[in-house]
Amino acid sequence: MKKGLIFDMDGTLWDSSANVAAAWTEKLRELGYDRPDITKQDVMSIMGLTMDRIADILFGDLPKDERTELLDKCCGHENDYLLRHGGVLYPELEKTFSRLRKNYSLYIVSNCQSGYIEAFLEHYGFGHYFDDIECYGNNLKGKGENIALLAARNSLDKAWYVGDIQGDYDATMQAGFDFVHAAYGFGTIDHEVPELERFSELPELMKKLDIS
Repeated sequence: MKKGLIFDMDGTLWDSSANVAAAWTEKLRELGYDRPDITKQDVMSIMGLTMDRIADILFGDLPKDERTELLDKCCGHENDYLLRHGGVLYPELEKTFSRLRKNYSLYIVSNCQSGYIEAFLEHYGFGHYFDDIECYGNNLKGKGENIALLAARNSLDKAWYVGDIQGDYDATMQAGFDFVHAAYGFGTIDHEVPELERFSELPELMKKLDIS
């Protein structure tokens, strides 16, 4: 039986909100927009949403084509910025990846733009821990569809999705897999689910959850 752990990014593996805000503000100034700075709080409020929703929320006063183009430019600059600067990793991330790889294939599915996951993996040298990744920016599919797509593509017989917000839970249920809540992240879940207070607890939690 092939088993996989599929991870969300923001609020689960790291917090990139401060550097995302800095990158977007930098790009707005470069493009000559006279708008308030994008703040860490702005970014945290939209993390987990698809890119089209983010454009509507942050740049909704602009014509649709313009806000979509602006977000694309901000995200492209964000990828370059994060590739150079990284973000804030949750404690013992790499040590935990190494432990989990002994029993599970590891994956990432996010609602982010293309290149975001790759910037994370390249900056920290984590690429060798993961067998596959997928995101909204690659195919314009929501997280539930992409969890199911990745699981089918990798012939997973059983999988758990690890995420931090209600949308992650909903997407996991849509895809038909089990869910683990990263309770240290950005959100809460309106259902009783297995919880992590620290990412490093995941190997021990999986010993209890994976009884097949």
